[in-house]
Amino acid sequence: METAAQTTSTDIADCYIKVRKRTEQICSPLQTEDYVVQPIADVSPPKWHIGHTTWFFETFILKPFFMGYQEYNPDYNYVFNSYYETVGNRVIRTDRGNLSRPTVIEIYRYREYVDEAIEKFLCGEISDEIRELMILGLNHEEQHQELLYTDIKYILGHNPLFPAYSRNYVSPKVKKVDGGFISLGEGIYEIGYKGEGFCFDNELNRHKVYLNAFEISPNLVTNGEYLEFIESGGYHDFRHWHAEGWDWVKNNKIEAPLYWHLIDEEWHHYTYHGLEPLSLKDPVCHISYFEAYAYAARKGLRLPTEFEWEAAANQFTWGKSWEWTESSYLPYPGFAKAPGAIGEYNGKFMVNQKVLRGASEVTPPGHSRITYRNFFQTHLRWQFTGIRLAK
Repeated sequence: METAAQTTSTDIADCYIKVRKRTEQICSPLQTEDYVVQPIADVSPPKWHIGHTTWFFETFILKPFFMGYQEYNPDYNYVFNSYYETVGNRVIRTDRGNLSRPTVIEIYRYREYVDEAIEKFLCGEISDEIRELMILGLNHEEQHQELLYTDIKYILGHNPLFPAYSRNYVSPKVKKVDGGFISLGEGIYEIGYKGEGFCFDNELNRHKVYLNAFEISPNLVTNGEYLEFIESGGYHDFRHWHAEGWDWVKNNKIEAPLYWHLIDEEWHHYTYHGLEPLSLKDPVCHISYFEAYAYAARKGLRLPTEFEWEAAANQFTWGKSWEWTESSYLPYPGFAKAPGAIGEYNGKFMVNQKVLRGASEVTPPGHSRITYRNFFQTHLRWQFTGIRLAK
């Protein structure tokens, strides 16, 4: 499948259809009731994702550039705007689960209406500006496809019955690499995106960094290895935790990664197939930065910086889980926000967050790359987040 990041000017219309259909395929196993649930503020109801990704194309493509386009419903700008202050007021994030109306059926009608308009719009010649906005919109929808998967898992994984999302879901397996840590020498390394294809603004500008000699593991930490951390008292020993992390553990009574359940003295975890016995060989995921840091510290090791990770990434397999790094999410040298609402896409979040590198099992194919920078706050773990060690 052509990915949004690989899209050229001649196949935008075809890629648009494929990306939009994939979003609907992700939602196809859901029942109507599943679309409206918002257990926590960080998890958006699936129906909101369906509406927001549609709103993006209506707001940034159709309304400003398609002459004669009739807005589907003026209220939807308020309902489906996420964080774009430039575009106007919006429903606060914590209230997305209160939107019993518009209904799921109505949101899908909205989606069909916008899709038909976009396809008509793309029949004509489009400027370079519109082409870039379309490609950004496709990559934006792919980001929401990953969020859909993770939000759906949280919704169903916190249902007391632990219902399966889909028995047809296939989780990729990662083979463990034999051998020790990968060594990289001290020196100057180039970091950041280089090429003619699409990248997000936070991957720019390409620049040089000096790194001391370091070693990095070719493998992610497994469930079995993390279980040893639990059984050896890792969650009860303050010495390995940041002060804020230790407060988080105590205040939230954290004893294990998200989705882990001790049932009759046997560990299980919630998967897209429902509740299953814990697979000890699989990479541990759904952990916070606090937990990743404490695990590494207890081993006498550390997390890699994002620059170390990028310098070494060609030498190991990645993509099963987003990997916490020791780097704060900050702009690269020469970073500049785009004018208007699009400039709010990444730059405004460059504070109080840690960088994750790689991709996860629910990242759309071809969406990520070695220079891709994900970012989350230190306590969050509903994403597929894992650990790679360094020293």
